[in-house]
Amino acid sequence: MGDPLAGAQAVPVEQPVAVNRPSRPCDSCRKRKSRCEMPNGAAVCVLCQFHHHECTFQQTTRPRKRKTACPEDEEQEDMSMSMSMPWTASRQGSTSSATTTSAIRTVARIDCYENFKGPTLLRKTLGLQTHRHATFLGPSSDFEQSLLHSASLVSQDEITIGPVALRKVGPTDNFLQTLDKSTLSHPQEISQLDAVETVVAPHGHELIRLYFRIVHPSFPILHKKVWLEKYNRTHREFSPPCLAFVYILALHWWTYSAELASLPKPNTMKLEEIALRALAEVVHRPKLSTIQAGLLLLQRPKGDSWALTTQLVGIGQEIGLHLDCSDWSIPIWEKGLRKRLAWALFMQDKWGALVHGRPSHINYADWLVQPLTADDFPENAVDENDEDGSAEVEKGRLLFCEMVKLTEILSEILSTFYTLRAQREPRGGLREQLAIAKPIQIRLKEWFSQLPEFVKEEDVKPRKLSSTGYLCLAYYATEIALHRHIIRVASKEADSELVEICRNAAKARLCSAVDFVSNLKPAHLQSFWYSPSYYNFSIISTFILLLWSTATSTEEMAFYRQKLTTYRWILRVSSNASDVLERANAQLLLSTDGMTKFIPVEVADRLDSLEESITSDEQLHDPFDTSLAAISSPDTLPTLGVGVPFSPTEYQFGDIYPSFKCDVNF
Repeated sequence: MGDPLAGAQAVPVEQPVAVNRPSRPCDSCRKRKSRCEMPNGAAVCVLCQFHHHECTFQQTTRPRKRKTACPEDEEQEDMSMSMSMPWTASRQGSTSSATTTSAIRTVARIDCYENFKGPTLLRKTLGLQTHRHATFLGPSSDFEQSLLHSASLVSQDEITIGPVALRKVGPTDNFLQTLDKSTLSHPQEISQLDAVETVVAPHGHELIRLYFRIVHPSFPILHKKVWLEKYNRTHREFSPPCLAFVYILALHWWTYSAELASLPKPNTMKLEEIALRALAEVVHRPKLSTIQAGLLLLQRPKGDSWALTTQLVGIGQEIGLHLDCSDWSIPIWEKGLRKRLAWALFMQDKWGALVHGRPSHINYADWLVQPLTADDFPENAVDENDEDGSAEVEKGRLLFCEMVKLTEILSEILSTFYTLRAQREPRGGLREQLAIAKPIQIRLKEWFSQLPEFVKEEDVKPRKLSSTGYLCLAYYATEIALHRHIIRVASKEADSELVEICRNAAKARLCSAVDFVSNLKPAHLQSFWYSPSYYNFSIISTFILLLWSTATSTEEMAFYRQKLTTYRWILRVSSNASDVLERANAQLLLSTDGMTKFIPVEVADRLDSLEESITSDEQLHDPFDTSLAAISSPDTLPTLGVGVPFSPTEYQFGDIYPSFKCDVNF
């Protein structure tokens, strides 16, 4: 294969399109409170053209009061004005054949936003500067903290020390800013960016529209207005891997664009080759865009990598994502972006630890990031795209926030039951483990009780994609992670009736999970799925294997054998409709089918083995109270999302174990 960067320099130059401001903003821009710009000779403004909205001037103007300017107002004005930058590549050009070489822009990128004369959101940015990168100075670094807090530095935001600069962003937080040109392969960035843009030209603009229509609402790790401001000027202002992975993800929904569906797709393999090489280089000049690129890479099919997740956690700490940036002297939009990126990284670490069976790298002792609020998300329902096949912005925001909360519960499960020490030195038997699990189950129940109604109910708008599925599936995976531990402990428990209670509870959750998968609809399957989802589908089959291999009767073994066959069939017939199910099916074949040969043919074999492992002093002689509440069947449970059982079931253990009443799930 030839060098993908070859010939990237010789590209035709396009002249910018002249833009005039109309006498008053159109109705959509007025509603958005955005600056309205009309290209010469056009009947539709830039924003209406981008969102495929009708550009009308029917609403009457309202007089407004003058108010005193403040930093927030100035930032909002920059935000509105920065959106007025012209698209220098025409949308009509995106309908041409991809088989011919298309012109790309060769506009020079801005070297320093502080010196830029036009409107920009990027002034005072810490993590997205074009010419330098900022790394956090921790309390034990070779820069003495007491001197960094001295009056001479406190009185200034930035002090130059030779080739670097110290920047104070908060009362106790300081960063070292270093020029990018001193890092590995920095001179090749422009040629890499041109190579990326050449691969997708002339469809770059439409692919970005696809990304913000379908991926961004459910995975908001970019800032849409900042991204569009930069792309309006030139593609050369981005980090090469970040731009490439936005395109790569958008290509999965190529047919969801009326303009692109009938055209040949760009060469995805070539894009990935450039992006992966560039990502290995930009880690030497870490920025927010480095984290964005890495997270986007992990979302693509076959992109999951624990090694990369580990590296991203280190890069995140390098740029201070683990800190509380609430009172930092950086733009308001960057504070929200940092929080969203931090929690996205937190989720990637915790779910990656579960997926790969590895120790998590993020712990709460070194995690100061504040909870997400609505103010951390710049887009809302007004910014939704009405085009068929788009995702809903407001629902996507809520899904992201709920996924963060659920991941915090998963984190507690991992740190309680799945650390190396917890596995090697378990605390007590089944009863003790149930007592330890009780607070976690209460958290799960409380999490469910406050879920937005649209998650609990089947509420998918016609011709809209819904990512509700990845959150529902993550819930089942979280419960299964807890039940797997309990069932493993129960397999060595002598109290058969207590074991049966736990196994029936696990069976109810398994049946609910299988029903959930079987009831997924095209609007769910075709939407964005968070990267651990393929594993979460696969873990259901692993759970079936565990229950099968620990069955206490021939009938129970037959039930789980049939359940595994049914689940295999569900994934197989649905895999053609969804990339994530195709990957899940492949993972099932790898991790499950080969393990079935280790399951005892006869239940007696397992029972004999169990009898030998239990010593006489572990036998429990307490009489069992048969008034325990019966295990509810899955059919009696409330529903969630796609019409499948979801809510926790209540079990009473008060009679058998007075000091422990578990009224959730076990």
